[in-house]
Amino acid sequence: MVTSPADAPASLIPPVRRVRQTTMLAYGFGAVAYGVKDFCFSTFLLLFYNQVLGLPAAQVGFAIMCALLLDAVIDPAIGFVSDRTRGRWGRRHPWMYASAAPIALGWLLLWNPPAWSQGAMLVWVFASAVLVRTAVSAYEVPSQALSPELSADYDERTRIMAYRYLFGWIGAMAMLTASYGWFLADGLLERRGYVVFALVGAIVMVVAILVSALGTHREIGRLPRPEIERQSLAANFRELRESLRNRAFLILMAAGMCYYSAQGVSYALSNYLYTHVWGFRGADFQWLGLVLLVGAIGAFVLAPRVARRIGKPQAAMAFMIGATLLITGPLWLRLAGWFPPLGSPVLLPLLLGFFTLNAVCVIASTILGASMMADVAEHSEAETGRRSEGVFFAGSFFVQKCTSGLGIFAAGAILAIAGFPEAAKPGSVPLATIDRLTLLFAALYLVLGVAAAFFYRRFPFGKEEHLARVKRLAEMPAGR
Repeated sequence: MVTSPADAPASLIPPVRRVRQTTMLAYGFGAVAYGVKDFCFSTFLLLFYNQVLGLPAAQVGFAIMCALLLDAVIDPAIGFVSDRTRGRWGRRHPWMYASAAPIALGWLLLWNPPAWSQGAMLVWVFASAVLVRTAVSAYEVPSQALSPELSADYDERTRIMAYRYLFGWIGAMAMLTASYGWFLADGLLERRGYVVFALVGAIVMVVAILVSALGTHREIGRLPRPEIERQSLAANFRELRESLRNRAFLILMAAGMCYYSAQGVSYALSNYLYTHVWGFRGADFQWLGLVLLVGAIGAFVLAPRVARRIGKPQAAMAFMIGATLLITGPLWLRLAGWFPPLGSPVLLPLLLGFFTLNAVCVIASTILGASMMADVAEHSEAETGRRSEGVFFAGSFFVQKCTSGLGIFAAGAILAIAGFPEAAKPGSVPLATIDRLTLLFAALYLVLGVAAAFFYRRFPFGKEEHLARVKRLAEMPAGR
């Protein structure tokens, strides 16, 4: 068995193959770390600093958004350096192993701030968010860059991404269930629950990262190892700009920016909507983890099959439109007076049905978007002569992290515009305020979701073009 690049002849493109099941499971399991981080960051961070610690929502959102600005530099830098990393452990695994401890440290600091002044605590959330984001990037960017390197097969890449997103959502939903049912069972505003919440999250993320890195370690010898020439810093930046000008990549970035921003707003406002719009109480929250997990399983099954039948761009567009209609539909019907009122026995089952179908469509569209991003590697290689998986997935990951940056900022702005009170108890918020919150959220999500669907449909190539490109690249001499 090949265990390191030094033991095998140089390869420039991945094999067109079906990845062994144990490797697929290990690779997918690593996404549990991002699922935990993304769910907790997007769902509870604004709530924790605003409703639990009493900081103004708009200021917390602004501090977190400022941390996002550094990602514009950090993520592409990590992707670029990962592409150029050399050693017995290849281009990706050194980063994956090294990221585990910093992620755990940053996570514990983020959820355990000191009792300082308001201004100092805003600095704390900014600094700890930067640490968490940077450490997560050091793992997630190289890990995602593995996906196009494991196989060049067009449909197999969708299967790889289906596993990754399935495990990511399993991690998120397991954390959701544990948070509502155990860590925060005494109430979302009880600070002591967040101590165990943070500790368990840190442990789970470290375990997921190490299991994935170890489980995919034996694949290092199969991964592409393009030659890297020493060159000036200016030449490095020219290569980076050339890669980032790829049209297919820019279209996916636009789609991702629209969708993930919509998702970020949805996550950040989810507890407000569940509690104050839909009247969720106690055990109602327990159903969310189950129905969203069912949705993730549905997407895992449907996304590869629908993509094989109608193509990835068309399938991503259709799923995105479905997701948008399913998440905003109940809100529009409520505003029109056509949805069951609070206290109705059919309200909860009907909502859970909408949420399950929405999860199927949302996760399926993101699986297909990620699969198309993997195909961009060969598209770019044909144009530039270089493989830049790390750079492309760094851009994709930067967009994903907008869910907890721009999303939280927009959510804070929506709460401020709606006049939503701080530390509000269920049943104490005026109906007019709840209606403003509902209208603002639904309108913003609808616009962003439709825009994402439009960009997915504009993706410039499909299966036939991709396979022809892979064949041409495989036939080219190694010294091209």
